[in-house]
Amino acid sequence: MAQKDFYAVIGVSSSATADEIKKQYRRLAKQYHPDTNKGDAKAAERFKEISEAYNVLGDAEKRKQYDEMRRLGAFDPFASRGPRPGGARAGGAAGGAAGGAYSQSGPRMEEFDIGGLGGLGDLFGSIFGGGRQQRPSGPEQGQSVETTLEVPFKVAALGGKVPITLDLNEECGTCNGSGAAKGASLSVCTECGGRGQISFGQGGFAVNRPCPACLGKGRIPSEKCAACQGAGANRTTKKVLINVPGGTESGSKIRLKGQGGRGVRGGPNGDILITFQVKPDPDYERDGLDVILRQRINLAQATLGSKVSVLTLDDKTITITLPAGTPSGKRFRVRGQGIEKDGQRGDLLVEIQLAVPESLTAEQRKLMEQFAKAAGLEY
Repeated sequence: MAQKDFYAVIGVSSSATADEIKKQYRRLAKQYHPDTNKGDAKAAERFKEISEAYNVLGDAEKRKQYDEMRRLGAFDPFASRGPRPGGARAGGAAGGAAGGAYSQSGPRMEEFDIGGLGGLGDLFGSIFGGGRQQRPSGPEQGQSVETTLEVPFKVAALGGKVPITLDLNEECGTCNGSGAAKGASLSVCTECGGRGQISFGQGGFAVNRPCPACLGKGRIPSEKCAACQGAGANRTTKKVLINVPGGTESGSKIRLKGQGGRGVRGGPNGDILITFQVKPDPDYERDGLDVILRQRINLAQATLGSKVSVLTLDDKTITITLPAGTPSGKRFRVRGQGIEKDGQRGDLLVEIQLAVPESLTAEQRKLMEQFAKAAGLEY
């Protein structure tokens, strides 16, 4: 399992402030965003990696938990899978197949069970692929899913619905999660002794992980369930329509209770935690609750003044009057046409940008030369 140093992924030090992390994330997200790197699989993968890292480091509580794991030395617990000096292999031939379960006869190692750390254990599992470590026997919550959802700018600003497809591991309906075929017998797993977990040594810790022989169940069937091949769970997809609140910003989150994977052995369904990533828009830009619209005009409009029609976020057409001599960069405020959130509503700021033609017709060039001469300009 490859280690993930989220600080290195973002490109900041572990002492970076929240603002520094956010600024660096935005810079990288803009650089590698799929919309600006169409067809570039490497850029898309890099964008996913950046988003995953910021999902942890951008959340104060998750970052605290992540830093604690690094302090405990649990950052790369699987770098060394062989026996430590003086250690004896455990589990016989089955242990050799697993490649790393062992006991220690030297200095006592502190057992580090990620299943007993609550939120820290969940975070550890999301980073290193670990999970609940004690073999469950009663009802258990279904899989909770944490994902990033890209949202169009206008949907994020005004609110709306966006579909998302999730991959879930759900209890096999044929064997009810046992992994055994109908009528098959179950025997105690010789690899883990029925515990459902084995230990790997790292530094002063023994980190518990699900047993690879029994897949954390503690029992091995005489015949595997054909539907799930003994895993006790199947990979399924679930389509969910996500309600995006108006005024949503990148990094904001919502939790959908009970919308995740089905509960195990009658347990409650898992949750879905969505982190929003707002796509950049070619025309609009957000500034708090205000929205900036860059409107291109020509030289004649700027010089003589004119009426200009612009579109608001909700696609209404409004007309603004430009005075003669309007400079490029000048902003005109349209009250109440920005983003609405928590009972407040921003404005639409129409920023004028002077469009210079790349080429002129013969008549246009003649008139422009006359204008230059009248103004005493050399060209």
